[in-house]
Amino acid sequence: MTDESPISVLLADDQALLRSAFRVLVDSEAGMRVVGEAADGAEAVRLAREVRPDVVLMDIRMPGMDGLAATREICSDPALDGVRVVMLTTFEVDEYVVQSLHAGASGFLGKGAEPDELLAAIRIAAAGEALLSPAATKGLIATFLAQGGPHPGGPARPGAEALDALTGREREVLVQVAGGLSNDEIGERLAVSPLTVKTHVNRAMAKLGARDRAQLVVIAYETGLVRPRAE
Repeated sequence: MTDESPISVLLADDQALLRSAFRVLVDSEAGMRVVGEAADGAEAVRLAREVRPDVVLMDIRMPGMDGLAATREICSDPALDGVRVVMLTTFEVDEYVVQSLHAGASGFLGKGAEPDELLAAIRIAAAGEALLSPAATKGLIATFLAQGGPHPGGPARPGAEALDALTGREREVLVQVAGGLSNDEIGERLAVSPLTVKTHVNRAMAKLGARDRAQLVVIAYETGLVRPRAE
């Protein structure tokens, strides 16, 4: 995606009526366009490879190949490195959220979200940011720890020793990222510019093999760099 081109969006949901509503909303927004619709995971993967969208809005529950399996295929394909997946969920089944992030999703959004929230989520994902609010992150990590760690079958994650490759400042930034803060918010806390924060985030992602900020959040907790506070 360039600054001049619209954000291209692929819709993946087995409900035609919902896809239609999303299409009307996205296509009516300046700077966005729907480039494809899929009714199941297999079709979503095929279309992602064909049209290379900036963002995929992916329903978790679909017949045949579900959204989780489709997300794993898309996010593990080097040719689709620039494609970001936002999972659509009811927030009622938290383990799906955990599995979504392990599959490579950039975040998640409730199906009951307001139109402005959906459009904002598309922009956030397209910009390479993690679609994880502090509150959502807190619930995610609580569920993750209750499950006892990485989801079986998920990609391998770096151990605590991988953090040795990070500088002290990169660790500081990673802690803030794990809290769901934006570059601007992190910059304010650490008294540096948002551009400097972005540089540290990009270096941390490269060193830890993270696809995006959402993956950094998971890694920060899995390696023990950040631990949930007791209520």
